[in-house]
Amino acid sequence: MEFIPADIDQYCLDHTTPENDLLSKLNRETHAKVLQSRMLSGHLQGRLLAMVSQMIQPGLILEIGTYTGYSALCLAEGLTQNGKIITIDVNEELEDFVRNFFAQSPLHHKIDFRIGNALEIIPEMEGPFDLVFIDADKLNYQRYYDIVFDKVRPGGYIIADNVLWSGKVSNPAAKDKDTLNIRAFNDAIHNDNRVENILLPIRDGLLVLRKK
Repeated sequence: MEFIPADIDQYCLDHTTPENDLLSKLNRETHAKVLQSRMLSGHLQGRLLAMVSQMIQPGLILEIGTYTGYSALCLAEGLTQNGKIITIDVNEELEDFVRNFFAQSPLHHKIDFRIGNALEIIPEMEGPFDLVFIDADKLNYQRYYDIVFDKVRPGGYIIADNVLWSGKVSNPAAKDKDTLNIRAFNDAIHNDNRVENILLPIRDGLLVLRKK
């Protein structure tokens, strides 16, 4: 995920609004207690997600892939007064950890945390979603996109994380399954005339698209 020189990255962080106390605590405890802590959105990406949400002011957000809840808390910051974020994760082992942090947030009443297979849960949802954040298993990115697309309102947004996949997507020699799937997903989005898209080289890559 290290695409930017460390000094430039630190300069960006130094000139970005700090995490609040709860996010800072969640950041520390994720790195101290949870495996694969690099999956955490973290300070810079988290502030970007919060700002995008505040710009859109969504009434309904769907997050596919909760991990330890950092990104959900950030996205929740921009919800309308009666807005809600539904966040789904398949990992039951982290449920208590995540619910504990959600409970500490003043936005806890806006967060609907569900454990299960998103591919089974999403088809039962009605929407329309104003914003969708995809940050789950990379092999199913296209499937998540396909099942959620019709549930996003016209003018709504979808953001997909990890679309640079540690830089592997631009390396023709990288042919592992995850890289091939992310590369195919990026190409499919870029060629989908139903959306406008921009790929941002922030952390591990964010693909932001607006449904026409």
